[in-house]
Amino acid sequence: MKSSGNTPRIIIHGGAGNITRDNLDADAYQAYRSTLLATLQSSYALLSEPGATALDVATHAVSMLEDNPLFNAGHGAVYTTAGTHELEASVMVSKDYHKRGVGVMEISEAKNPIKLARELLVRGVEADGGGAGAHVQLAGETANKLAQAWGLETVSPGYYWTKRRWDEHRKGLGKSTDRETYRKHKRRADKCSSYVAECAADARDLNVHDPSWNGQDYLPQGTVGAVVLDSDGMLCVATSTGGLTNKLPGRIGVGAGFWAEQWIEENPFDRPRGMIYQQPTLSPAARLVSGDFANVLQDCLPNFSSYLPVSSREDTTNEQPVKALSARHGVALSGTARTASAMTRFSFPPLPLAVSVSRVAGPDGILQHSAEERWKKTGEGEGGMIGIEYRFGQGTVVADFNCGGMFRAWVDDDGKQRMMVFKEEF
Repeated sequence: MKSSGNTPRIIIHGGAGNITRDNLDADAYQAYRSTLLATLQSSYALLSEPGATALDVATHAVSMLEDNPLFNAGHGAVYTTAGTHELEASVMVSKDYHKRGVGVMEISEAKNPIKLARELLVRGVEADGGGAGAHVQLAGETANKLAQAWGLETVSPGYYWTKRRWDEHRKGLGKSTDRETYRKHKRRADKCSSYVAECAADARDLNVHDPSWNGQDYLPQGTVGAVVLDSDGMLCVATSTGGLTNKLPGRIGVGAGFWAEQWIEENPFDRPRGMIYQQPTLSPAARLVSGDFANVLQDCLPNFSSYLPVSSREDTTNEQPVKALSARHGVALSGTARTASAMTRFSFPPLPLAVSVSRVAGPDGILQHSAEERWKKTGEGEGGMIGIEYRFGQGTVVADFNCGGMFRAWVDDDGKQRMMVFKEEF
């Protein structure tokens, strides 16, 4: 999915998991499709404006997903075992900010946790930043108070509530799911002190579009996210989640699910002659005699690097120092991301990010193997990843997953807006 020139790129996702054509019927699919494409269209229009930054666009996209009850983020997030909400969000950029990456956890008052994460990042450029300072992760009461102090929109706890998430929560605990019990607990969460306040809270709940749930249909359990490349070459990843259904209060899980970085790619053909990378041409026995132990080890261990520095017997005292290309190489990922980024950055020649992502999050990848015997039994290791690779002025959109499906939408090379759930079209 490569573009020509420094063309802005964007991809978003609405969670991955055990999605099948049996638990995602046509009506539900259309609801997800229209929401993701509307989010993509609005965000891409913003990205196309002069001076648009990847940070602002990624924040915009994720905040739209947080506002929609279809997803496990913001309004529509899952409950803890205590029947409360503790939300998480993170944002990371590839350049231009002191901290580059931040996260907020145990959020229970900010309408859009992703906007709070953005403020924490942006204010970190200032000496004090109104309390942001050098902090990269903030949680609970402190983070909630800063949301108010920084002028972000705050909400009562009942804002996050939806009936289908409540049903999922209560069924998981073996408790009743009737609407009257739901209303009673929601009023208590909103601290309604009068009949008028109770009626207002009930009315807000009824006026919100909340698709019915029969206990069998698919409910996204994972993180929502956006990865964006702007015209200036900045990459940004933004993520938001309610966490796991019936998680213990205080559980934090979004910290490792995002990454963005960039570097100056070294020119492998502009090295001193003594560091030229070459393939072995002699037999293993001959190489052992000549002292070429590295390449013999490479042949014996296939996972060893295919390119290793070999010594030269020529005099290299007058060689010039290694030079670097001026072109930047960067990646941004939403998912279990750091390993995929490292695979691309530290391989030679550079491994395409699409390959790294598939090796980590694709079928039979590292993420799947991490679950060991628990694979397909507990949900552990199941998931997906989206990202963008920026190299030599070109952006490449990538995505892969090892489970039933992943809700994702992106703008392709031809400027067409795409949305998919499964490996093939719905």
